[in-house]
Amino acid sequence: MAEQVAWIGLGNMGRGMVKNLVAKYPLQTPLIVYNRTHSRAKDVACTLAKPVNIAPTITEAVGSATIIFICLSDDNAVTETFQTAISTCTIAGKLFIDCSTVHPDTSRRIANLVESHGGLFVACPVFGTPPAADAGQLIFVLAGKRELVERVKPFCAGVMGRVSLDLSTSPAGGPTGNDDDDEKEPLMDPGRASLLKVLGSALSLNMVNAVAEAMTVAEKSGLGVDSLHSFLELMYPGAYVRNSNRVRSGGGQTREEPPFAVDLARKDARYAMDVASAVGVRMKGLELADEYLQGVEKHIKGEKGED
Repeated sequence: MAEQVAWIGLGNMGRGMVKNLVAKYPLQTPLIVYNRTHSRAKDVACTLAKPVNIAPTITEAVGSATIIFICLSDDNAVTETFQTAISTCTIAGKLFIDCSTVHPDTSRRIANLVESHGGLFVACPVFGTPPAADAGQLIFVLAGKRELVERVKPFCAGVMGRVSLDLSTSPAGGPTGNDDDDEKEPLMDPGRASLLKVLGSALSLNMVNAVAEAMTVAEKSGLGVDSLHSFLELMYPGAYVRNSNRVRSGGGQTREEPPFAVDLARKDARYAMDVASAVGVRMKGLELADEYLQGVEKHIKGEKGED
């Protein structure tokens, strides 16, 4: 039987991911898409390389599919979506792939809920900005049962992303070399992908904070932001330089829709600090970054702004 793929969530990240999924993956049947705001689903559908079917409800999207991707903004949205799917559909045998950034414990609860109803689950959060999603350059982090992760990989690197990091094999991403069940069990934990995601987000927030502070000092001291930027290009190419460019160019101030919402950045920070606290660690740098973000929330109207 042909696989039927569905996609739930067409936000900043989901739009670009769907674009590449439709254009690059050999779908056997038209992709089913669902978005809470129906008009957005229609607008996105008009931009895609191939026709898609727009589902009016979560129930119809999940009920008609065998593989369901979910990419939503927060834990509440993800939890409500799964509860709706499970209460209105028979999900036995269906594979759910959650690309949302959620707390590791949320991933574990959802996985247990899905599996208790005969469904299958892989946690698959992504690293990257909306432009990276649009360009198919995301980093995918996958965790869950190894055979399920293998089913998901073909959708990731070379289609929606540039690389996949598989946490179902070993902590380093390679084979365990051990057939003992007690050793394998932690590697099946879908929460590991979400844990890496929130820690990675913490690193990103710390980096953004460091670049912004250094740029401010460079400008006020007379050194100049261009001189600091030249140093970053030589010493810290990659993400530091990209963030420096954003600061120098005014960042998202020229965009109609900012790439990341402040409340979502703070959500990621809270989750990272929570998992750190659970193991007796305090992330003081992240606390400072979150303090700055809280100030941004007070400064702007609404909760959207540069991360």
